[in-house]
Formats: sequence, structure tokens, C-alpha cells
Amino acid sequence: MILALAVLGGIIFSQVAISPALSFVIGVFASAFVFKFSNTTTEPATVNEPATKTLYVGNLPYKANESHVKELFAKHGEVFAVRLMKDKRTGKRRGFGFVVMAATDAAGAIEGLNEKDYMQRTLKVRIANDPKSQAEQD
Repeated sequence: MILALAVLGGIIFSQVAISPALSFVIGVFASAFVFKFSNTTTEPATVNEPATKTLYVGNLPYKANESHVKELFAKHGEVFAVRLMKDKRTGKRRGFGFVVMAATDAAGAIEGLNEKDYMQRTLKVRIANDPKSQAEQD
């Protein structure tokens, strides 16, 4: 739109005897007018992304991988991501990780998997941002 206005203005001003300073001022005002009305303040289109919760998963077997954990949690709802932590030096798994799932399914996953045996280990599952309770620290 602005390009079309610039071309049209160039054609008109080349036919009319107007000083360059005046044509510049007219161009600035015309551009501001076009920019103001073509750039309406609409809210950006928001995609309805589902609300998610990140769960901490502790006491994981060292042989468990991301696909094992995703498969386990998928029984309790939609899983978006799984991150298992590794030692930076050795590259070996550290026995804990995080699962991102639909917020509506998180409570069911905690209920269904916390303190449950998985590959001969008892899982610890909770909301990732929750601090440990006093009972767990003692």
C-alpha cells in the first residue's frame, strides 16, 4: 500500500511544479496517514494452546529412556515433553527428570504413579515447582 502511494505521489509530483521540501512534507503526512489506518491495533491471533504442568519424576531407573517414561505417563493423559537429566561429565542418566503434560491430566498422573514401582524402583512424582514438604525433608 505504501509503495503504491509512493509511486502515485512520484507521478503526481513530477507533473506539478512543487518544491522538493513541500513534496517531502506532503509525503510524510500521507505515509503517516496510511500507516495509521493500515496498521490497526488488533490483538495478535492466539492459538489455543493447552495449559500444561511440569512434573518432577524422581527415583527413575537408570536404564529408563525418554520413550519409556513418555509411554508410562501417556497412560494418564497427554504428554508434551520428557526430559531426563544426565551427568554432564559422564553422560549417564541421573535417575530423575521432568514430564510436561496437560494440566488437566497432571493430578491423575501424580495419583497414579507416585510411590508406584516401575522397573524395580519406587517413583516419586510431584508438581515440579512444589517445594518438598517438611515430612519429606525429615
